[in-house]
Amino acid sequence: MSKTENNNAAVVIVLTAGILWSFGALVVRYIENAQLIPWQYLFFRGCTIFLILNLYLFIKEGKSFINNYKKIDLSVVIGGIGFAIAFIGFIWSITHTSAAVTLIMLAAMPFMTAILGYIFLKEKLSFTTFTAIIISAAGIVFMAYNSSNLGTLFGLLLGLLSSLGFSIGSVTLRWNKRTPTFTTVALAGLFCAIISFTVLIFNESSFFTTFRNSSLSALHGTLVCSGLILYSIGSKHLPAADLTLLSLTEVLGGIFWVWLPIFGINEVPTTNTIIGGFIITFALIYYSVNTKRKRRFVGLN
Repeated sequence: MSKTENNNAAVVIVLTAGILWSFGALVVRYIENAQLIPWQYLFFRGCTIFLILNLYLFIKEGKSFINNYKKIDLSVVIGGIGFAIAFIGFIWSITHTSAAVTLIMLAAMPFMTAILGYIFLKEKLSFTTFTAIIISAAGIVFMAYNSSNLGTLFGLLLGLLSSLGFSIGSVTLRWNKRTPTFTTVALAGLFCAIISFTVLIFNESSFFTTFRNSSLSALHGTLVCSGLILYSIGSKHLPAADLTLLSLTEVLGGIFWVWLPIFGINEVPTTNTIIGGFIITFALIYYSVNTKRKRRFVGLN
């Protein structure tokens, strides 16, 4: 297969990953009493992520997959914690504000990653990246400005926290090139399950939820894992700029699914969200078009 064919196939694979991830918001919207059972949902989703990724590693590598856990070091632990924060922040954000607000906050992840890379990895912050960060920040401020709904503002801040968590995980993958990606995310699922379990025990809350909610959490975990596996395959053949642009699939797709009447959610973004989202989308496109075409894994979206 030629390089061009490889690139075309990689684009399709990464787009498919983005589409799978984009259904996450819709899945959450089908939860019964979502604001009342976030920890139960996170527990079952965390367990699903841990089990599926380890099953994938077992199928791919056989019994030797356990060797991945022998490579666990500080970067893996920090990365796992970062992704766990991202998982928790996402659920808490999307249950307190619109899917559009949460997903657009996640779109800011490449810029947060660039800032963390500059601080901790001494990576250069180009003029293009700096400009995109300023534009993106303006979009976020516009979305938050004059927000009379405290829930929306709270959800926006949690969305930023989720984006920061993904950025931390992404930076740790670049910090140590030998860091096993799937093991790091599997560990994040385990951390998420342990944190949720601890909170539920401490609060003396009911550990189980309805079969519907448990099934939805497992489905969401499956979407996350399936998307990650496809993304890891496709990202090897595409430059970071293209990956950043393709990451918009998750954001725009997620907003579209919860708006599409056929799914019965009918969630329409506010004017501030639309304008702020447009500004952030412009920043991403500007960044992608002007970034040097070099290969680099940018992490989960």
